[in-house]
Amino acid sequence: MNEKQAKEFIKGVKKITEEKGIDPEIIFEAMEQALMTAYKKNYNSKTNVKTKIDRKTGDVKIFTYYVVVDDYEDPEVIINEEGKEEVIEPKIPVDAQLLLEDAVKKVKDIKVGETIEEEVTPNDFGRVAVQIAKQVLIQKIRNAERDAILEEFKDKKGELMLGTLAMEDRLNYYVDLGRTRAILPKKEMIPGEKVVMGSSIRVYITKVEETTKGPSIICSRKHFNFIRKLFEAEIPEIMDGTVIIYKVVREPGVRSKVAVYSLDNNVDAIGACIGDKGSRIANIYTELNGEKIDLVPYTENMEEFIKNAMSPAKNVFVTVYDEDDKKNEALVIVSDEDLALAIGKGGINIKLASRLTKHHLTIKSMTQINEEGNQE
Repeated sequence: MNEKQAKEFIKGVKKITEEKGIDPEIIFEAMEQALMTAYKKNYNSKTNVKTKIDRKTGDVKIFTYYVVVDDYEDPEVIINEEGKEEVIEPKIPVDAQLLLEDAVKKVKDIKVGETIEEEVTPNDFGRVAVQIAKQVLIQKIRNAERDAILEEFKDKKGELMLGTLAMEDRLNYYVDLGRTRAILPKKEMIPGEKVVMGSSIRVYITKVEETTKGPSIICSRKHFNFIRKLFEAEIPEIMDGTVIIYKVVREPGVRSKVAVYSLDNNVDAIGACIGDKGSRIANIYTELNGEKIDLVPYTENMEEFIKNAMSPAKNVFVTVYDEDDKKNEALVIVSDEDLALAIGKGGINIKLASRLTKHHLTIKSMTQINEEGNQE
């Protein structure tokens, strides 16, 4: 590089180290390594080459170096544990070894273990150096941005984030989260919802990982924890730990059941979730494209908990079996009028109630119970 180009390189290093927070030594070392590789490739060099860049001026020099030895050390061939030949290279590359008797012809007072360096910088090497400098700086900028994004988002897994719908393809939407875009697979959308490019959207981060192409952030609106995080965001009593979410079960786009309880006798868990005139729960409904939400009071009394979980059915009677062969099973009896509500369309209500309470629920109407009693 000529003097002007060297100054531009130093200026470029300074700029990206300040903007991206990279240690300048990382850039210089990467540049030296790249220049050494280029020199060996273009000038048929052996292995004993060093590259030095002046950290202040940007001046580039190539050196051949020799380490003074009292005897040559050759590679050693051994048989490894797998029975295959393995070559063990000497600590000092063969090309870099120089016998003491030859070294003293170059430097009189040289000793074994010391190094002799000879500059071999080609006259036309500046052109190569300029090209490599650009490549190194661009690559380091990319790496720094990738690292910064990964650092920013590595703790975001399991969090709710607000982004902007930036684009879509056949399988995915892409959500702009500021410094990067997250992938929102279309199969992870709430069934039936429609979105508009450029609009704001809330997403639940399910995966953050590093790939060869950079950080990959995957998100969802279908995940059951999307509901949990919406409640945490909208209900201050949940955020501060006064109201606890016991469990969330969900059939995306159809119905969710959220079991809650309060650690403060003066705070009603259900009332806190609903909010004044339903304002809090309304914000959550707005986000869910018409998906219904049942707020279920949690209690350690399993019969009572199952009864609560059968909402929106009202007239419910529950018997939890205590026989060993019917462990985690319960009989749910409802009025004839509430049977359809208790079962739900396609059986979804009783299915979610079963998942919420971790009990297999058998549902019968009062008419069925009476008929069975008469048969007996």
